[in-house]
Amino acid sequence: MKIGLLTCERLPDLLESDQKLIPLFAKENISAKVVVWDDESVDWTEFDYLIFRNTWDYYQKEIAFNQWLSKIESLGIKTFNPISIIQKNKHKFYLKELEKAGISILPTIFLEKNSTSYLHDLIPSNWELIVIKPAFSAGSYLTKLINRSEIESIQAEFKEHFETKDFLLQEFRPEIKELGETSFIFFNGKFSHAINKKPVENDFRVQIQYGGKYTLIQPNADLLLQAELVLSKIPEKLLYARVDGIVIENKLHLMEIELIEPDLYFDLVDGARERFVEAFLKVLRS
Repeated sequence: MKIGLLTCERLPDLLESDQKLIPLFAKENISAKVVVWDDESVDWTEFDYLIFRNTWDYYQKEIAFNQWLSKIESLGIKTFNPISIIQKNKHKFYLKELEKAGISILPTIFLEKNSTSYLHDLIPSNWELIVIKPAFSAGSYLTKLINRSEIESIQAEFKEHFETKDFLLQEFRPEIKELGETSFIFFNGKFSHAINKKPVENDFRVQIQYGGKYTLIQPNADLLLQAELVLSKIPEKLLYARVDGIVIENKLHLMEIELIEPDLYFDLVDGARERFVEAFLKVLRS
């Protein structure tokens, strides 16, 4: 069996933590090759399966990425996670559906592109701080934290972006700085591990490139059930999923469910890579 581990041009060899999957697949008589998703020289028909890992530029190449997804689908190559999931998960308006299905999300306004609405009219008066981010994005791309006094200036600054992109406006909760964000990682629907991510002082972004600190944690049974409930709303079979949220008074408020190319924090917990490979084999058998 030959599989492709998908990455992007700026990480042509994958993250080191993901590279270590290759010998584990080899032990199962599976040849795993690192491949850049938009490398035009690739013959995709040589692969039996493709696994999304470090395709971290997809949101910057939206048209090309959508065309590539269609190409892989037309070739009949199975991907993990499935292309049907990728198509839905790459645009964060999926949070609307999850909220309708009973999942608690952070208070969010879904702003469609070319909206004629003024932000002042949309944002509730009790929101003191607001996070603005595109619906098609990753890694805090075009993400800003503003206070109410900056609403008019951000409307002008983001005018062109608002014309061409859908956006999310979310109430900023202080818990993100005080308690951090929690990520629950699942392989083949089963809980593997959880990570707490805290931003550095005077920042709100938890990503490691902005100084975020990551810590392995053991969530209590109630929180784990809440994360599992989020996952249960996805009907398709998943190789991996990362449920990200903020815990407020022991209630999980979903920020996003990452099903495309999330960092799975392999290096922070023993056995995670082995569980990933085992999950891949089980998904194939099922």
